[in-house]
Amino acid sequence: MPGKTRGRTLHLLAGDVGGTNVRLAFYEADGATLSLLFERSYASREHRGLDEILARFLDESLFRADRLCLGVAGPVRDGRCRLTNLPWTVDARELAARFRLRGAWLLNDLEALAHALPALGSRDLAVLTPGAEDARGNLALIAAGTGLGEAGVHWDGSVWRPFATEGGHASFAPESELEIELLRFLRKRGSRVTWERLLSGPGIAAIYEFFLARAGLPAPDWYAAAREEGDPAAAITQAASGERSHEALATLDLFVRLYGAEAGNLALRMMATGGVFLGGGIAPKLLGRLASSTFLEAFHGREPMRDLLERIPVRVILHRNAALLGAARWALVAGG
Repeated sequence: MPGKTRGRTLHLLAGDVGGTNVRLAFYEADGATLSLLFERSYASREHRGLDEILARFLDESLFRADRLCLGVAGPVRDGRCRLTNLPWTVDARELAARFRLRGAWLLNDLEALAHALPALGSRDLAVLTPGAEDARGNLALIAAGTGLGEAGVHWDGSVWRPFATEGGHASFAPESELEIELLRFLRKRGSRVTWERLLSGPGIAAIYEFFLARAGLPAPDWYAAAREEGDPAAAITQAASGERSHEALATLDLFVRLYGAEAGNLALRMMATGGVFLGGGIAPKLLGRLASSTFLEAFHGREPMRDLLERIPVRVILHRNAALLGAARWALVAGG
């Protein structure tokens, strides 16, 4: 929880650095109260590096940062991260020196998101299943977007302690003949088949192409155009919503089933009896499908642990700035 700041107003620069977008925001901290002052989003691949984006943001905002905390999509070691889906290396000490900051920190993006959980209210969350009324204990976060992030929050009896993982890069484990076919299809394309290769924007496209190949169909014009424009997952979702494509409908059905399965796997790994939270950009867009029996049956169907899993609440994070809020909360706490 945010602590005292000795009565002084602070400007905290918070960031969510992903493979598709870099989102930055200024928060003003007055004691333990955080207020959003200014935010911007930048296309990651349109810039040479994070330094360039930060410099541009500071020029546009006209604020001076006291502290900075960035949630970054990749493993953080000793204040340094080489991003998983971008050819960037980010170093907290270098950022602090270049931008004359009193403090700078890097967190894994899901760890940063976890720090926002205590500040989220009922309007910031959609309930997929309420679980047991007395649910308490560890939490788990899973977030499909450009990649797949996973994190845990340990409850030590008095304090929540978020921690990062790289669980999205664990090997995919098929559970049906259809999923075995999918695994074989992806293995022929090379590289190890991880959960991230399926539970992500690129994963939606990969599953759709699997169904096309399975049916012996060429890629339709609308899909070829969407790939050219760089957003095939959105086009597949739109085609499924309009029921224009059997393969698109099958894609989202399987995607939702796999999301439920891996969320259930994560709940067991973390013993997340306090709840599982779905973050990232995809879950809010597929909220209606995630609320279906397909997701929940896959989530609960981790025999012999069904009874345990049925008692775990599952919620989707709707707060659009949750990752930024979590990073700002950490900057406030870490600086004392």
